[in-house]
Formats: sequence, structure tokens, C-alpha cells
Amino acid sequence: MSTTPSTARPKRSRTARTATPGTTDAQTAQPVATAEYRRTLIAESAYLRAERRCFQDGDPVADWLESEKEVDLMLSRPTD
Repeated sequence: MSTTPSTARPKRSRTARTATPGTTDAQTAQPVATAEYRRTLIAESAYLRAERRCFQDGDPVADWLESEKEVDLMLSRPTD
């Protein structure tokens, strides 16, 4: 008999924001984005950056990093 349940999940950090888009953090009353939602926004933004230059030249890593900054700034803005 195994001592580890087959449905075991990795532990999450208490500070990790895991709510679904559109929900709010009870302490700050601000919208909370999941890591998956954030990653999707970054991926879409990086793709659009590459598309604007017709996928020529450029650096995909630089596109990703710039998109991360843009998305993190957008997600950190308070909503009214």
C-alpha cells in the first residue's frame, strides 16, 4: 500500500495569487489574475510584437520580456 495519495498536488505558496480573472483579493479588494491568465496575456502580447515586424529580425526573448513588463504594469494598476 502506498503512503502517497494518487491525487496529491504540489503545495502552493500562501502568497501565490490563484483566483480566476474577475475575482478580487479580499485584503486589497483588487482584481487578481491567475498565473495561467498572466502567461496567456504575455504570450499574446509577445506574438503581436513579432507580428508587427512581420516576424523578421527581433528577438523572441526580448519580445517576451517587454511583454512581461507591459502586462505586469497593466495588472498592477488599480481599477476604479
